[in-house]
Amino acid sequence: MPRIISVGTATPEFAVQQEETMQLAKRLFSDSMKDIDRLLKVFKNGEIKKRHFVKPLEWYTEPHSFSEKNKVFIESAVGLCLTAIRNCFALEKMKKEIAYDEIEAIFLINTTGLSTPSLEARIINQLPFSSHTKRIPIWGLGCGGGASGLSRAYEYCLAYPGAKVLVVGVELCSLTFQLNDISKSNLIGTSLFSDGAAAVLVGGDDVPYDDLLDSPLPTILSTQSTLMKHSLDVMGWQFEDDGFYVIFSKDIPTLVKNWLQPVMLQFLEQNKLNESEIDHFIAHPGGKKVIMAYEEALHLPTNKTAQSLAILKEYGNMSSVTVFFVLERFMNQPVSYGDYGMMASLGPGFSSELLLLRWE
Repeated sequence: MPRIISVGTATPEFAVQQEETMQLAKRLFSDSMKDIDRLLKVFKNGEIKKRHFVKPLEWYTEPHSFSEKNKVFIESAVGLCLTAIRNCFALEKMKKEIAYDEIEAIFLINTTGLSTPSLEARIINQLPFSSHTKRIPIWGLGCGGGASGLSRAYEYCLAYPGAKVLVVGVELCSLTFQLNDISKSNLIGTSLFSDGAAAVLVGGDDVPYDDLLDSPLPTILSTQSTLMKHSLDVMGWQFEDDGFYVIFSKDIPTLVKNWLQPVMLQFLEQNKLNESEIDHFIAHPGGKKVIMAYEEALHLPTNKTAQSLAILKEYGNMSSVTVFFVLERFMNQPVSYGDYGMMASLGPGFSSELLLLRWE
């Protein structure tokens, strides 16, 4: 079965404390939003301490056209992807270096900007990948995109067991901030979203893993994509002349608890497991309430969601990329052979993506 070999991550240079963003939001919205002091509690209640943005905080206090923001997206996204890929290939524990031209395909995941040619074409022009590298851009899956892209890479490696492929995610959520949007969704997004990139190296069954690493690697055993029909208004973007406007339903935590629980339990049952057998839970931390809903849905002790919460505190919600930051934590800590893990992400649609892992 396909295995995850390594993970590399990258964040932009501007690190901002949550208190700073809260004070900025108060300055920007105090004249236009009623009960601003009450609404600003979302900045503290979310338990986020720090986030990273591609521009200094004052840049967001001035209006910018969609074309200007998208130009920043392309330039910054490519640079972050290059750093994440280099970090992915520079794993210290790897016994044998993997060359860029060994990569058969790149799955490029994003939702927060537009680029044609797509971003992986720009990346291939700056790193020594083969000119025959297959390009699979995946756009529009939001927070579920990282896990979904990994699932599609798994399927590619099932078909081509000798292949090595990259899943690269990049999201610059800060560029979707709307200066004149006084909706509660915009304020929540302002308290939550951040920027980052990650790269995940995946190999098929015929890759000589013993020559690469001595430590156990997470094998992908099974995946499941699930769409809740007629739920298009739960989360997503609304597109206006000046860019992306975030859509959030207040019912998201309830949906996680009520809808996702049977979806996850069915997935485990199909794989002849129960929730108590999952040693590691690699959840996309959409927010504190979503993490708590995961815990309630699967009767998880808080120690099993601790890594997701730690990433949320340190980086905020980087949309599709965030789950890869959580995965990196698990790749860098001691894990026993035979341990089971589950990766879970939620996205627009409303949808979920699940992966069952076992360290081998």
